Amino acid sequence: MKDLMGKAVWDYFHNENPEDLQTETSISELDELPVNYLFRDFEEMNGIEQKALELAQGKVLDIGAGAGSHALYLQNERDLDVLALDISPKSIEVCQLRGIKKAVCENMLNFSGETFDTVLLLMNGTGIFESLEKIDTYLQKLHTLVSDNGQIIIDSTDILYMFDRDEDGGVYIPAGGYYGELDYIVHYKGESEDPIKWLYLDFETLKNAAENNGLTIEKVMQDEDSYLAKLIKK
Repeated sequence: MKDLMGKAVWDYFHNENPEDLQTETSISELDELPVNYLFRDFEEMNGIEQKALELAQGKVLDIGAGAGSHALYLQNERDLDVLALDISPKSIEVCQLRGIKKAVCENMLNFSGETFDTVLLLMNGTGIFESLEKIDTYLQKLHTLVSDNGQIIIDSTDILYMFDRDEDGGVYIPAGGYYGELDYIVHYKGESEDPIKWLYLDFETLKNAAENNGLTIEKVMQDEDSYLAKLIKK
C-alpha cells in the first residue's frame, strides 16, 4: 500500500502543498475529494456522522479513523476515552500530532486485547468488510471487540440508485455478485493506489448478516439512500 490517503492527510496537516485526492470505483468515474473534508469539525459533518457521535458512549474504538476528526471530537468535546485505529501509518501519525491520546496503526482483524462500549465505523463503515464473502469474518471480529453491553455504530449507502432502470422501473444490475461490491481506487499527486475491495450494503442485507452473527440491529437514521445502524450482542 502506498498510503496515498495518508500522504494527502500528512501534506494538508503540515501545509506541504496538499492537493485534492481523486477517487473512482468500478461503477463510477473520477471524483474529487478535497483533503480538508477529512478535517471537518462537528458542525461541518453530515447528519449521520453527528448522530453517530452523539450516540457514542463509554470507551470508544474509532475504526478507519483517517485524520481523526471523529475521535478528536469525542475525546475533546465529549471527554470520552477514544482509540483511533487505521491501516494508514501517515494518518495515524497525524492523529497523534492533532492530540489524539490513543492512536494505533493496525488492521482491525489483527487488533485485539481490548473491548469497547462503542465501536464506530463511519463514512461508509461497511466498506471495510470488502465483500459479502468476508462479511461474517468482520462481524465476528467486531463481536469480540464490543463489550457485552456495548454497541457497534455503522453507516452505509444503498447504491442501487446508481444503476440504470428500464421503463417499468426494473434495475439493470451486472451479473456476477452483489451490486454493492466495488473496486475502489485512490489517486494523489500523479500516483495511484492498487484497487481495494469496498462494500456498500443495503440495510436488509446488513440486517441478515448481523443477525446471522449473533447481533441485533436497529436502523437509527435514514438520509436519502444512506443510513445509520446500531448493532448490539444478542
